[in-house]
Amino acid sequence: MEETKDVLLALYETIMNLVDAGIHAVDEEGRTMIYNQKMRDIEGMDSREVLYKKLEDVFRFRSSEESTLLKALKTGEESHLVKQTYFNNKGREITSVNHTYPFYYKGKLAGAVEIAEDITKIERLIRRNHESHTGYTFHHIIGKSKAISEVIEFSRRAARTSSYVLIIGETGTGKELFAQSIHYESERSRGPFIAQNCAALPDNLIESILFGTKKGAFTGAVDRAGLFEQADGGTLLLDEINALNIHLQAKLLRVLQEKKVKRIGGTQEKPVDVRVIATMNETPYEAIANHRLRKDLYYRLGVVTLFIPPLRDRLEDLPLLTGHFIQKYNPLFQMNVRGITPEVLTFFRSYRWPGNIRELEHMIEAAMNVMLDEDMIELRHLPMQYRQSGHFNSPAEKSPLLKDRLFEYEKHCILEALEANGSNISKAAEQLGLSRQSLQYRMKRLGI
Repeated sequence: MEETKDVLLALYETIMNLVDAGIHAVDEEGRTMIYNQKMRDIEGMDSREVLYKKLEDVFRFRSSEESTLLKALKTGEESHLVKQTYFNNKGREITSVNHTYPFYYKGKLAGAVEIAEDITKIERLIRRNHESHTGYTFHHIIGKSKAISEVIEFSRRAARTSSYVLIIGETGTGKELFAQSIHYESERSRGPFIAQNCAALPDNLIESILFGTKKGAFTGAVDRAGLFEQADGGTLLLDEINALNIHLQAKLLRVLQEKKVKRIGGTQEKPVDVRVIATMNETPYEAIANHRLRKDLYYRLGVVTLFIPPLRDRLEDLPLLTGHFIQKYNPLFQMNVRGITPEVLTFFRSYRWPGNIRELEHMIEAAMNVMLDEDMIELRHLPMQYRQSGHFNSPAEKSPLLKDRLFEYEKHCILEALEANGSNISKAAEQLGLSRQSLQYRMKRLGI
């Protein structure tokens, strides 16, 4: 008989630890009785730290009302899909959605058990989106070169309307800075600015974050507004749009066309007034050819297209940029660096800058970290990898102009559509996902 009990207990523990949901049960005094493997993973705790201990001795809640287990003990009532945020004894923040049930023995309340789904990562990402309201404007863009001045001027014009914008530029050129500047100098500046990097999340998360969820759509799903609803009346920045799954790009295109969004699991469409700004770190030609961007989505987003020049194409801005970063880090490091030596400037002008302005800032910061009482950044202060053979005196090659490549590709696509439709502009526009007027404007601009 005892052996049978042991076998059943082993089976019970195995089943509990195989369940893909956190299970936590406490007795009538709030001491933990059951704590499965998934719950340990969610809370980052070892069973020895939790079992047979009172809940409030291990976890920190703002009040007992915020603990779904303690509330069930107090009220004797079950609850469903309740979001709970709390902290373990190491200070780690945890957010879960819980189903909680009191249980009884011989007619008396004997404890409570909850089934939890971890949403900590989702909550953190949503919070990060809300914290991205840094309020940059065109005054924060450093540079007076012709290349950057033209982009600033075009961007200022774009800020006067609510048309969609596609910003193309290499990594580190400041695409989000331009996106925020357009928003905060537009009539939407009082509305929200929300940014989401499309490459930062897996497909199953990005869809629910963009479009929202309806309670009960899947296990642990709660009513939550997506980024389109949160950005209503403002601007939504979709960074690295070419990293978004092609299937999701089709859903995004539908929202952009109809200006309505439907939550996952929902049946009703909600009108949204959102200006979308998208960014890419490659040409649309490359993205479309490699099946990373839908052609129709490109035409929908590219109503206004901006090309941010790489740093190697605006080298005359180097003195202004280096001065800006030195002034940024002087008070942080309690230093009084005045500038860079002519030798450093010569090197900067010959370097290709694959990481662009972001790389320049990191190089200035790194150099100032190793300086003592000097007031000028010298070659010896630069990080070792830049001082190695091959970096100095290697002239920067002139990169092909991105806008020229895009110009030719756009012309090719329109000519191809016209040929396929017997030069019928209306049918060609429909194939390209454009209005007839928009296609006629592009044809005139491209000299077709």
